[in-house]
Order: sequence, then C-alpha cells, then structure tokens
Amino acid sequence: MIEKSDLNVVCVNIRKDIIKMLYSAGSGHPGGSLSSVELLVSLYFKHMTFYPKNVKNPNRDYFILSKGHVCPVLYAILAQLECFNHDELSTLRKIGSRLQGHPAKDKELPGIEVSTGSLGYGLSIGAGVAVGIKKMNKNNKVYVLMGDGEQQEGSIWEAAMSAAHYKLNNLCAIIDDNGLQIDGATKDIMNVEPLIHKYRAFGWSTIEIDGHNLEEIDKAYLRFKAEKEKPTVIVAKTIKGKGVSFMENITDWHGKIPSKELTEKAITEIEKSAQ
Repeated sequence: MIEKSDLNVVCVNIRKDIIKMLYSAGSGHPGGSLSSVELLVSLYFKHMTFYPKNVKNPNRDYFILSKGHVCPVLYAILAQLECFNHDELSTLRKIGSRLQGHPAKDKELPGIEVSTGSLGYGLSIGAGVAVGIKKMNKNNKVYVLMGDGEQQEGSIWEAAMSAAHYKLNNLCAIIDDNGLQIDGATKDIMNVEPLIHKYRAFGWSTIEIDGHNLEEIDKAYLRFKAEKEKPTVIVAKTIKGKGVSFMENITDWHGKIPSKELTEKAITEIEKSAQ
C-alpha cells in the first residue's frame, strides 16, 4: 500500500520537474500542469494498472490526456516511474525530442497511448476504447483527464451521451476544474457550470472533490472502480499553478515561463511545502 506521505513526496518531485523542464524548454504550460499533479500521481502510483517496463501489456488500464498541453505533468510521472531516463525531461519541446509540446504517439515515448492537443477529442477516444474493451469482455479501465475550459467543446457532450448510452462503467472522466483557461476565467469565456448536474443529467455517476486532497481523490477512484452501471466523472476543484504562490489562480501562467530567478523561487517554495 502506498502511503499518503509517500504520495506527497512524489507530488513535490513532480512539481519540481515540471518547473525545471519548462524553464529549460523556454515554453509550455505550467498552470494546468501544476493543478493536475495530485490527480495523476494518485492515479499512476496507486490506482491504475500500469506496467512501466511493459507499457503495452494487454492487461493495462488506459490513460488519455485530453488536455494535451499539460503533458509536462505526464512526462514527469512517466520519468519517475522509469518508463524512460529521467534526464530526457530536459529535452522537452526541443528539436528531435520525443517529448513534444503535446503528446505525440508517433514519437514512441513509452506510456503515450494517443496523440492529443486539439481539445475536445479525448473523451470520444476514451469512450471508443471503453466500448472495445467491453466487446472483448475484458476488465481494463479507461481514464481521461480533461480541462474545464474543454467542456465548452460540443464533442465532449456527444461523447458523454454515448458513454452513458453504452453503460461504460469502465470509463472514468476526470475534469481538472481550476476555473481558468487561456483567455481568462472559464465562467466569463463560456460558463460550463454546473458540470456535476449536467453530467448527472446525461446519465453519469458524478463525484465532486478537492483535486489536491489525496484522501478525497483516493475515495473517488475507488468509487469509480466499484461502479457497475454508469460511466463516472470526477469533477476536481483545483488551483491553477498549485504549489507556486505567484502562479496560483493567475491566468497569465496558463502558458508563461518563469525567469531564472522566479524558477528558483518556485522550486524553493515547492521544496518548503514538503517540510
């Protein structure tokens, strides 16, 4: 059993890696990467069936990063799990790198199931995979991480309707609900609330949690795995830029890179949070 204290240490290391790799790259998306950390650390290190040394194992669960621009958090986790050499993180967004600015299947980076980037397609892909799994009478699970701004895409709701129709209880949608998108507050750009009630009306099992509380995240994943009839959505209330005081809840840090001085400050803050 992985203890909460151990997962907290992993979260600290993942946040440090995100800041370092984005500074090295000179571009990328810190805000949403940092807000997703606990959700994916709990998933990969505790709940998802995943084989770091055999990522194509047919018994694996599937993870789809629908909001592909926050791939630094996924890359950092895969490196921590030793799917590839940790030093490769420093090649993020560089020419010839396997670590593109959005997950790229054709780069053959271990652990990447599908190329993503254009928002709104991940849930459709996940639903398709889940249907296939059911038709083969297999027990694999499918997890899809989306953003709250991404809920503005019509294809999301087509997939939501389809998943409920086919009773895809093997499908878990996770929404990183940090309230901000590239142009500002989600409620001001195109209000998507109340997400819980909308998914419930579409026939989903719905769970709302604090997306930085590991105990709540743990219970949510366990509830999903116990669900027998419906797809599950976890609406995780998070803080964009979580863990770095000058980034938290600031729209500009959606896709802005800190200076050397701010990078050092960010890492210091993250390290202090573990003490």
